[in-house]
Amino acid sequence: MIGQEMQSELLRLATEARGRSYSPYSNYAVGAALLTKDGRVYQGCNIENASFTPTICAERTAFFKAVFDGVREFSAIAIIGSGDLPAFPCGVCRQVMSEFCDDEFVIITSNRDGSEVVTETLDQMMPHRFGPKDLL
Repeated sequence: MIGQEMQSELLRLATEARGRSYSPYSNYAVGAALLTKDGRVYQGCNIENASFTPTICAERTAFFKAVFDGVREFSAIAIIGSGDLPAFPCGVCRQVMSEFCDDEFVIITSNRDGSEVVTETLDQMMPHRFGPKDLL
């Protein structure tokens, strides 16, 4: 697990990233802050599209930015939405996490004002996931 200070900083950065969301159709803004194992943080926001299919979640935006930079090892991600409930990652985002993260990867989710925070490992959130190990 990660320390409380780091969790708070990731939630702050996720809130900052949420401010860059392009979500004119759902009006549901999401921000993410992804912590790499070497201590870097990649931010992402959801970016919607009128035809919906090209829409990308905040989590995947952060992951894809990091992977583009050559990063393949991650420690944690904080996700904050604009709703009353914590913003849990969708199935597609969980699958991307399965590609790059180990069982102990930490997922921190929060509602819009930070009053409700849920922290789980990837293994807790997705115990029977399909990943690279299944192709061996």
